[in-house]
Formats: sequence, C-alpha cells, structure tokens
Amino acid sequence: MWTCPKCRREFKRINQGHYCGKAPESVDEYIALQEEEARPHLRLLRDIILGSASGIKEKILWSMPTYSLSGCSLSFAACKEYVSLYIGSEILRIYEKELEGFQIKKDALYLSYNREIPASTIKAISSRVISCIEEIT
Repeated sequence: MWTCPKCRREFKRINQGHYCGKAPESVDEYIALQEEEARPHLRLLRDIILGSASGIKEKILWSMPTYSLSGCSLSFAACKEYVSLYIGSEILRIYEKELEGFQIKKDALYLSYNREIPASTIKAISSRVISCIEEIT
C-alpha cells in the first residue's frame, strides 16, 4: 500500500495518479490542472474525439474526461509520462497494426508526451467506439 503524502489516501500502487481533493467539474478544468507537458496532448485528444461523431456528450466520470454517445463511451487520463486512452481491448486488437510501436495494456492505449499522437487512427478508433460499431469479419 502507498499513502499519498498530500491527501493521505491509500492506494495499491506506489505513486498512483489521482486528485488530492475535489475532482474537476469540467474537461477544461481537468486539462488546466495537468502538467504543462500534458496539456497539448489532452487538448488534441479531446478535439479528435469530439470531431469523430456528432452528438458526443463530454463529462467527467471517475475524475477523467469521458465521452459518450448512445450508451458507448471512452475516456482518457493524464499520467506522468503519457495519456492513457481507455477504449477497450477488442478495438485495440482491430487497430493493432496502426498502433504498432505504442504501448497497449488491457483496454488502454498509452500515448507518450514525447511522441506525436496518431490523429487519423485515434479519430477512426473514437468513431468506432463512440458509435458502437462492431467489427464485421
């Protein structure tokens, strides 16, 4: 167990990313609270997701920006060295070739701050996830 020295909350992982205190109420506030290095990636990711389909709802859930449409959703979170994009393992397998070289674990894609975001692939992924489009093989 690890205890945050600021807020005294306990976590299973050492240096677990979290908010000390009240969670942000908007995505703008969330982005403003992040490290300067993370903000350009967060803004770009937000723009890509919002541009992937019309009618997307944007909100904060679990202290993260979350985007939903017709019951389908995706979210992202700023971490120390990357943005975690939570999109689901099935979708990640579909785009495995396009995401070669990026770190993927379980249902998340890790987008490093020192690497350009693959915008067209993220837009395709977002559109597929947010519209609940199933892969037809």
